[in-house]
Amino acid sequence: MATLGRAAVCFTFRNMFLLCICFSFSFLPFTLSAQRNDRPIIGVLAQEVFQPKPNQTSYIAASYVKFLEAAGARVVPVMIDQTPEEYKSLFNSINGILYPGGGVSIISSGYERAAKIFYELAIEANKRGDYFPVWGTCLGFEQLTYLTSGKVTLSHTNTSGVALPLNFTNETKDSRMFKGFPAELMKDLASEPLTENSHQWSLATLTYNTSEELQKFYKVLSTNTDGQTEFVSTVEAYDYPIYGTQWHPEKNAFEWTRPYIPHSPSAVKTTFYMAEFFVNEARKNFHRFESEEGESKALIYNYSPVYTGHNSSFQQIYFF
Repeated sequence: MATLGRAAVCFTFRNMFLLCICFSFSFLPFTLSAQRNDRPIIGVLAQEVFQPKPNQTSYIAASYVKFLEAAGARVVPVMIDQTPEEYKSLFNSINGILYPGGGVSIISSGYERAAKIFYELAIEANKRGDYFPVWGTCLGFEQLTYLTSGKVTLSHTNTSGVALPLNFTNETKDSRMFKGFPAELMKDLASEPLTENSHQWSLATLTYNTSEELQKFYKVLSTNTDGQTEFVSTVEAYDYPIYGTQWHPEKNAFEWTRPYIPHSPSAVKTTFYMAEFFVNEARKNFHRFESEEGESKALIYNYSPVYTGHNSSFQQIYFF
């Protein structure tokens, strides 16, 4: 009986120990699978509202949120006009950041200030082996060129409201960005107008070719032209997980207010393959919030998008 009692006690403690292990892992802020974070959280940078109203001084177009959520990420809004300490704390809590398109200054704005802080934190983190991806779309792409070169390198182009095929460079075949794209979709991207452009400023290929800072930092994956000026349309950094598109991958699936936005099957596939790529980059980062409560308070679920499709280029907008 005494032997059976000791065995029962050992069995009980062994099972309690295993139960405690399972219980602890069930509350981890992210799950690991072969060194992969399967609960990625990505920040999306807000920007100033052109005509602010009470409680509407900054915004994020909802299509950027949907873009990331569709590939399995959650989103945290990165507010403008926060302190450097607040930005650093948030940086250490999220797994990547997206700089969206828009119309504010890339030289002097709350958007620019926050983008600069996160860019510098990302460079420092990646140098020490802390993989932190950055994505810039349209204005975000332009912001990245300014942060990397330290000066405005943009030229005026006639590219406001036009869909274009991509003119891929020889660098594309070895790129990280397009590595997982099906051959058929790459063919369609090169031959059909699947990428929507809504910008008046571009990085001319000639300017890139004469900028030592940009040439050393970015690999050009595609170019386009407005008929007069050839410009860079897709880049990825050589040594960092930093990516930029002058065009809008999120619009094909989620914006419907403009007739020039493509919605063909290949156009929509482009949205999701681009989103999947960037979210998978964020899965390589293991930052996390200090508490479940802090994470919950930060998520964009705390805000409700407003329908603006009747008088805006965006179907829905989050206002802050």
